[in-house]
Amino acid sequence: MSKKSLLLLLAVLVLLVPARVHAQFGATRSGGGFIVNNGANLVFTVNASGDMPSCKYRGTEYNDPRKASCIASGLGACAVTAATNGGVIAITCLSTNSEFGCLIHYYIVTNGVDNIYMATYPTVEPSVGELRYIFRGQWNRLPNGPLASDNHGATNAIESKDVYGHGNGCTTSKYYGSERAKDLTVKGATGVGVGVFTAFGNRESGLGGPFARDIENQGDGTNSDQEIYNYMNSGHHLDLTIAGEHETFRTNVLYGPYAFCFTTGATPAVPDMAFISSLGLTGYVGSAYSGTGAPRGQVVLHGLSGMNTNYTYYLGFANPTAQYWTTLSAAGSGECTGMKPGTYNLTIYKNELAVYTNTATVTAGRATTFQTQTITGDPSATSPVWRIGDWDGTPLEFLNGSNLMAMHPSDGRTTNWGPVTFIVSNTPTGKFPACQFRGVNDPTTILFTLTSAQATNSHTLRIGITTAHNDGRPGATINGTGLSIPGASTQPRARSLTTGTYRGNNTMYTWRIPAAGLVAGTNTLVLSAVGGSTDSGTWLSASWAFDCIDLY
Repeated sequence: MSKKSLLLLLAVLVLLVPARVHAQFGATRSGGGFIVNNGANLVFTVNASGDMPSCKYRGTEYNDPRKASCIASGLGACAVTAATNGGVIAITCLSTNSEFGCLIHYYIVTNGVDNIYMATYPTVEPSVGELRYIFRGQWNRLPNGPLASDNHGATNAIESKDVYGHGNGCTTSKYYGSERAKDLTVKGATGVGVGVFTAFGNRESGLGGPFARDIENQGDGTNSDQEIYNYMNSGHHLDLTIAGEHETFRTNVLYGPYAFCFTTGATPAVPDMAFISSLGLTGYVGSAYSGTGAPRGQVVLHGLSGMNTNYTYYLGFANPTAQYWTTLSAAGSGECTGMKPGTYNLTIYKNELAVYTNTATVTAGRATTFQTQTITGDPSATSPVWRIGDWDGTPLEFLNGSNLMAMHPSDGRTTNWGPVTFIVSNTPTGKFPACQFRGVNDPTTILFTLTSAQATNSHTLRIGITTAHNDGRPGATINGTGLSIPGASTQPRARSLTTGTYRGNNTMYTWRIPAAGLVAGTNTLVLSAVGGSTDSGTWLSASWAFDCIDLY
């Protein structure tokens, strides 16, 4: 072959090879927004509404072409500016829509790193009643999300058009499969040679405390989206009391930073976001907590007496501007660092049950120290005649309790709910129902035996619940005699038990039972659901989740 022919062949081959051409690192003004290139594999667009209608990774579009990724449900109108400082680009979206006040949302990239870092500063809560960022991916390119929230193939909506049933009897929902806030790491969805993941970042401005769950993902069977979320607060937690603080939306504080990470499929480590401290974001508070000029402080606990070695204990804090938590050692020691100055309600949790409360004042640059404290509020410290379960703030040890986070209680994988007759000291704890629904497994009957000596004394009955729906609470009858009907507890406004959580405000109901109401031998306790308004469905009937029941 001649040299001329060889050169011609090479030229043709070059034309046939797909080219991956990256523009230079930078942000280019486009239609009131910007096209951002991270100098590696990401090119995305931020439009004049502060939304992200396009996000290309390695040359392929992953954002749904019909719906932009966005904060809340979209800001509507923004003043969008960009600043480049060395290898960092920060896009600032300042809302000009009165609904959002002066909300600021940031998109940040560093040269050569395939992450989109974000942070959000709201001055008012969005009218949708939740603060979230949704990456709206294309399901056909990111089909492998968490199974519990993958609605593809669903045959029907079984509740409120957000819980779905499948032909095999399984249920899925965007509410299912999420982690407790204290356990959040990195979650997302993958496809062929690609993965998009949320690194949830700092939760100090969020809502719900360490045990709250919220939406993380939805494989949307209707719209063929793969939605990957960072929920920062929502109405699902309103009316919760965390560390003694009645929860309200935290505004005029920075949420984040957090990140959406793009890989060739592997789950990434949590990225280092410390560089963001130099960008001057509104509401950003530096991370230092000791020494002169440090903007934060810390709390140190040197010990805790009265612990049960079967449980993990947590130290939690909350006030109107921030929330924090840390895990205590086996000796009950621990420290919570990087806290904003202020006075906090302090709570120590045995698993998820508050067993000690106090207050703590945090001073910038210093440590607030508590010497060994003594647990004062653990109901387990009282020796019972009998007890079903244990006081730990969860129903996980009971029938179907471990399924509540991953499926609807009607799911075909659950064990029949009952009604149940439970024989104390005979029936295994795992046979007692985690929840009681007026429309499903009402009543629950408990048979217990008293000796002659026990029956000659009065006793106290205690029933603990973790949450309730439709003002559900137990009405109790012992040996045919009705006990007083308690008032409804204050609980979050959400549906809770059918939306992947048992977490609410732990409440204990107590009754003093006179000896005249008891007998030597077998006694019968019947629990029937008392509720508020008319039930809106079988599973949305007056209901609650059990924590523990005992008699002492």
